[in-house]
Amino acid sequence: MFLLFPHACSGPASSHALPLKHKATGSAPEVLAVYEAWFRHPNHISIGYSSHDPSEISHQIRQARSMGISGFVVDWYGDREPFIDKSYALMQAQAEKNNFKVAMMYDETNEDDGATDEAIADLTMFRETYLTSKSAGHKAYLTYEGRPVIFIFPKGNHTGWDKVRAAVNQWNPAPLLIQENLPANYVNDFDGFYAWINPGPAGWSADGSNWGEQHLADFYKTMSTKYADKIVVGGAWSQFNDSKASWGLNRHMSARCGQTWHDTFDYWRRVFPANDPPPFLLVATWNDHEEGTAIEDGIPSCGNNASQTARSPAQTSSGETSAPLAKD
Repeated sequence: MFLLFPHACSGPASSHALPLKHKATGSAPEVLAVYEAWFRHPNHISIGYSSHDPSEISHQIRQARSMGISGFVVDWYGDREPFIDKSYALMQAQAEKNNFKVAMMYDETNEDDGATDEAIADLTMFRETYLTSKSAGHKAYLTYEGRPVIFIFPKGNHTGWDKVRAAVNQWNPAPLLIQENLPANYVNDFDGFYAWINPGPAGWSADGSNWGEQHLADFYKTMSTKYADKIVVGGAWSQFNDSKASWGLNRHMSARCGQTWHDTFDYWRRVFPANDPPPFLLVATWNDHEEGTAIEDGIPSCGNNASQTARSPAQTSSGETSAPLAKD
């Protein structure tokens, strides 16, 4: 079993970082990993297992937990993708049985017309199906400060989030909505933001050398100096290669013998003081084999075609989390 957290020391924090309103409950961010639940669907590659196999899901949960990951964030598309909806239901049920957390990442529609109403309908459906006291596995759903956490993955950017926010505010408790990357439109409608795999302003390089350093620097600096009142969700990834994806654009990010993993996982330490860690760190991804970011088989290393081991937060003497990939 691979342990995916490298051992590292805290670096100097930025003197300009403001105190975070929302902090980790421990000495380091809680580690979550994005989970793709579409395998054995005919539109996706075969990777040797089905997202509808409860025993496989249970095995993956145990594996992730042994690596120091506390929950999966599952891509979900509402009734646009019944296969994935079934996968999510199985995941939530298995998560509760295995003392694991699960959260939903809502993938917006690409369609222009009706995006806002569809988002409201989808989120309402999710609440009624998965978050009520009668929902199977509802106790496993990720909460923060007593509120369910929902991640948003933007697609067409046609959703009117003012209207969506007003609708979900009627829930009891109202969910925390976490949007991708830096705040832009509708900033007041979101409770936080997460960093997603990105090569940075220089763009994708042919040799994959742009591993996202400037992107993470911009994200953490902006959040720590301008939006310290929002929930900051850091990002970590190992590599990227979308050659197996039907939507691939020949984009690459090198693993650099595991250094990309180490650098992204620990980058938050360069900005935030040791006593002021952000609440969560989101790994992109657990099992997106089509874009080459999956970490379920370990972190690539050079020389022996084996996976690099790294330290689990439970096994560090200080109790600190150090460096556990992407979808389109």
